[in-house]
Amino acid sequence: MSLFGYDQGVFNGVVITQDFLETHNLVGPSKTKDLSTVTAIYDTTSFSLPQMFVGRIILGVGKGINTATAPIWQTETSQLKWRGGLVILAMMMNITGFCLVNWINYGFSFAGSSVAWRFPLAFQFMFLFVLRATTPWLPESSRWLLAHGKEEEAIEVLSCLEAKPIDDPRVLLKKDKKSDTKTLRRLFLGIGTQFVQRFGGINVMSYYMPTVLTNSVGLPEKMARLLSACNAVSYLIFSGLAILFVERMGRRVLMLSSTVAHESVNDQVYANASVALFFLYHGAFGIGMLGNPWLYPTEINSLPMRTKGAAAATATNWYVSISLLLYVSHPNRSLEDLDAYYRSNLLLLVTRDPDAISRNRPQKCIERKDEQFVKIAVKKGFLPAEAAEHLEYTTEER
Repeated sequence: MSLFGYDQGVFNGVVITQDFLETHNLVGPSKTKDLSTVTAIYDTTSFSLPQMFVGRIILGVGKGINTATAPIWQTETSQLKWRGGLVILAMMMNITGFCLVNWINYGFSFAGSSVAWRFPLAFQFMFLFVLRATTPWLPESSRWLLAHGKEEEAIEVLSCLEAKPIDDPRVLLKKDKKSDTKTLRRLFLGIGTQFVQRFGGINVMSYYMPTVLTNSVGLPEKMARLLSACNAVSYLIFSGLAILFVERMGRRVLMLSSTVAHESVNDQVYANASVALFFLYHGAFGIGMLGNPWLYPTEINSLPMRTKGAAAATATNWYVSISLLLYVSHPNRSLEDLDAYYRSNLLLLVTRDPDAISRNRPQKCIERKDEQFVKIAVKKGFLPAEAAEHLEYTTEER
């Protein structure tokens, strides 16, 4: 995720470096299309400026795979109480990379010559070395293993993650497979979150903020780079605050309030206080709309569709009324709770269902898990059958 954020920010400094523009024959108004294509190439496919384009395409393929799988893996290996915070933390690492490259761009702008843009681009290899050294040690997602018929391996991973024996009912409870329904609804709700995130204009701010500050606000290049780096620090702080709120407020409320705030700022970006509004925009975006659209699709889709649904959502982004009327609140729900909800006869407008918008775990979810736990415990001989219906469980035991 830090590499993803670095990639997002690296070109905002490169595209205003004179040596880069001259080296690639991108100077002048007639080259605007080529310049924007080079910047956008890892989200799209285009042709021209062969060497740089090919490099950006390869980078885009890698980023597509990374961003479609890393949040899912984080979601599926996290405990319920930590899941939201850990996925938001991963997106905070995205802004850490974004913040780092803005300061690198600012610092190397004083160097002049080609090093001002070649070093920031080459520094991406440092992330590659870290990834290659650490990812082989990560466990596979137990839910992915189950989806591919590798039940023994899945139970072993669950056992390690839960620090319980492989025959413990709490481990076996999590390996239950469920039939899939409401697939399209889940898919489009996940896609919707990402659509609105990008539709709010964050890409302009990520890729072109120094350019906007120089061309539209009239600031000198060095000051534009410095303000972009300072703004990245503010962005990082607000993205960290989201960790504190994601479970308390829930995904739905956080997305709604964040969208209202950053779109209100976005309408006034050409006012005299545009620089301050840029900071406010990133702050509002970072606290809600940065991480939740990555978290929501990983939670909402069923086991067979989780990777596909998150990949589809990664390609897209959304609108305020949609989150208010259609989106279920996810804090304090296990992935199994959410799967059961979407297999039920749910209402289209979630505002009519108190359980759907509650930030607390619904009682029926607790009772369902208790019933499943008792059945497995009786089946495995941990509990006598005749005593099972009289047992009461504490919250921790559940």
